[in-house]
Order: sequence, then structure tokens, then C-alpha cells
Amino acid sequence: MFVASLIGFLPIAYFILPMFSIVSYDAGVSVLPVASTAETVAAVSAVPLPPVWKATHVTTPPSVKALYMTSWVAGTRDIRNRVVNLVNTTEANALVIDIKDYTGMIAFAVDDPYLKKFDSVEERIPDIKEFIEYLHSKGIYVIGRISVFQDPRLVKLRPDLAVKRSSDGAVWKDRKGISWIDAGAKEAWDYDVAIGKQAYAYGFDELNFDYIRFPSDGDMYNIAYPFSEGKTKALVMKEFYAYLRQELGSSGAILSADLFGMVTTNADDLNIGQKLEYALPYFDYIGPMVYPSHYPAGFNGYPAPAKVPYDVVKFSMDRAHEKVKALAWSASTTPESREAKVHFGQIRPWLQDFDLGADYTAEMVRAQMQAAYDAGLTSWMLWNAANKYTAGALLPE
Repeated sequence: MFVASLIGFLPIAYFILPMFSIVSYDAGVSVLPVASTAETVAAVSAVPLPPVWKATHVTTPPSVKALYMTSWVAGTRDIRNRVVNLVNTTEANALVIDIKDYTGMIAFAVDDPYLKKFDSVEERIPDIKEFIEYLHSKGIYVIGRISVFQDPRLVKLRPDLAVKRSSDGAVWKDRKGISWIDAGAKEAWDYDVAIGKQAYAYGFDELNFDYIRFPSDGDMYNIAYPFSEGKTKALVMKEFYAYLRQELGSSGAILSADLFGMVTTNADDLNIGQKLEYALPYFDYIGPMVYPSHYPAGFNGYPAPAKVPYDVVKFSMDRAHEKVKALAWSASTTPESREAKVHFGQIRPWLQDFDLGADYTAEMVRAQMQAAYDAGLTSWMLWNAANKYTAGALLPE
């Protein structure tokens, strides 16, 4: 009551306070100045901001010696550490990690609003950025594998882009029940380009495109390609290769492609659109999958190709060398063309480290590497779907 009376007698001027001051009527509390707007901004500016995250990258080693890792393994620390330790302690110096596998699911969260619209993320590798940074700190080259036209997730979202049954127009499926995107559907090209750009922004050094082909098994008599009908399969694929180079060539990413092993020996497109000569000009590296177990009995006179790994790989790499030389020679009159610049060092074969057709020993895995060396190559990639590699086949670091 006394306070109220006192206030009533205070002069009005007492309440006309400077804008930079604050007054307290509590006993024993002094009048304190308030910082001006400029002073507040200066104080906030003085607080250090957290650093902006930026991807690191590793230069492509002169000789790439890579092991394949699924996205599930990459997201499981104890299992992935066993594979990483193998790379750290042997001659291996690179990992091929799934970005998008045969399910069509992207293995990590994405920032790109365009990609988010597809709802195709299954976050198998939640720490993808940190994992790649760790690999780079160990000098490990990181290759991201993108399964392209075998993509049941995109088919579910966009069935209009799919390979169809010619009998009724329904979505066609291969013998494993997997649906495919028509390789001529250019909207799908943009989707995979966007995935590649996102992956490079996260630190992947190289983008490796797999399943860049037309289907090869299933009911091939009841199949239709809405976007490729009337076009040569090989030319559709060549247009796709050129598009990848056009859209990703300036991104900084190294580009590679996986092709059937027999592209090194066959003159045709294997009825899936793959020709080595058409792919070489547009990719930095080509990975023919020369797994001996995948060659038919009688190939080059071998009753059981899986049992002669050195012979199969050496023969395939020698034929690949001949194709490279022939392509470069045929384009020699146009030295500025992409074809004229191809070279044998672009070949980086996928080799077998799994039991199929024979029980693969360390000696048999090593024989494939030696065949590549004897053909004049220095790089290779090992495939084992379970990511269980034969340590004895790898030389100590």
C-alpha cells in the first residue's frame, strides 16, 4: 500500500526512461544498461558457428583393388568392421558399397527434395557420411554401386515406366519375380542421375552403375518395352551411357559401369543391349563380370569354366584388349572423339570369390588376379554376395 502511494507521488518524468535502460524498484538492485541492437548482434556474431559439413574425396588409386559390401553390412558396424579391417591389413584399397540395390531402395537418407518425393529410402546406413569420412581417413577409395533398371521400387511408384507383358500390358517380371524399368524410359534416367549426385555429395568417390541393360531371363516371349519399342537395344543403352556422361561428367565423380563378362568376347549385344565398344567412351572404368562360374560349359572349349579361372579371365581380358585397340584405331581419324581416347586401363574386371561351379580356394581367386596382371591390367574387384572374402587370396599390406 505504501509502495502504491509512493508511486503516486513520483514525477511523471521518472517513467520516461532511456530506451537503453532498465529500472528495478526492488530494494538493493541497481539500474542496469541494456545492450543496443548493434551490441547484441556483435555478441551473437562472436559465438563461433558449427562448421558446415563438406564431403571429403579420395583420388582414384593407380591400381584399384576393391571388395564389395552390401548396404546392410555397411550399416552393421561389427560386420562391416571385419571387411574394413581386411582392407586395412591387405593389398585391398577400395570398397564398393551399395547405394541402391536390386530392391530399388536407397540405403541412406537423402537431402534432395526431388528424391524425397519418391519415398524410396530404407535407411540401412544411418551414419553414411561419418562412415565414408572414416574410410577416407584410412586412404580407402569408396565406390557407390547403383542398380539401375532392375528397380521394383520405382516400378511400384511408376508402373507406367516398367517393362510390360505384351499379352495384357501388366507389369512383366523375370524368373525371380523382379520387375524392371524399361531402359528407354528417360524419366528413370533422371532419377538415377539424381541418386548419383546425392551420393557424390555425401562423399562417394566413384559412381558404379549396374543392371544397365534389358532383362535377360523370364518369359521373353511375352515382353514389351513401351519406351524402347522399335529401337535397337544397344543404341538405347548407348544413349543412356551418353546421358550419364552429360549429366554427371562435370560433377567430379568418377563413372564406372558393370557389364556381362561376355561383352569382352561376343560381337553382338547379348540381347540385353550391352556392347563393350558402346560403353567404353562414356565411362572412366568398365567392370566386366568375368566370373568363371557364369560361363556356359564348352566356352572356348572349357568343359567346366569355373574350374579353370586363370584361363577364363586371361582369355576374356585378351579379347577385351583387342576390342579396345580396334575401337581406338577405327576412331583414329577423329582424334577428338571419345572413341579415340579409350584405353585398356579402363578395364577393371569383377572376379569371383564365391563357390559356384567349384569350391573356390585362395589359389583360384589369386589365379584370376594373376590372369588380369598377365593381360596387362593392374586393377580388379572381388565379388562375394555375403561379403565373406578369402583372406588368403589377398597379399599383406
